[in-house]
Amino acid sequence: MANLTRHTRRGTGGFTLIEVLVSIVILSIGLLGIAKLMLFSSRSNDSAYLRSQATALAYEILDNMRANRQEAIAGTYQTPQAAAAGAPPGKICLGAVQCNTTELATYDIYEWKLRLSNTSALPGALPNGQGSVAIATVGSQTTVTIQVFWDDSVAAGVAGTTQSVILETLL
Repeated sequence: MANLTRHTRRGTGGFTLIEVLVSIVILSIGLLGIAKLMLFSSRSNDSAYLRSQATALAYEILDNMRANRQEAIAGTYQTPQAAAAGAPPGKICLGAVQCNTTELATYDIYEWKLRLSNTSALPGALPNGQGSVAIATVGSQTTVTIQVFWDDSVAAGVAGTTQSVILETLL
């Protein structure tokens, strides 16, 4: 009877080295999967943030155009796609400075181009951000097409990935 009790204790004594190594391998595979999932989630979050910034910037210039409707219909806000904001306009329309509608439109485009570019210190800038505004008038209806482009390489994980937001509306 004593030998039987001693034999049972040996069989349930503890883990062997092989069992410990197998459990470590299984645990490490699980942790690598979680790390990959977190990386994918972070990239998707970055891409969504840039898309929301681009949408906000497109609506910003549209709001400026609606506030200065006559100049928008006249085509003053129309701008080709370009990364740089260019030289500052002749008049900075801030605060108590009085600007006519054309000067205000020029200043709005300049500020918008600054906000698009990540070389500016302004919040909401996009990496290699570019934008364009196209205005088409047919009869009494004016259609505005605003395009915002940016480099989404960091979020996508692939170099040269460009994303865009296109906003088209009647003015």
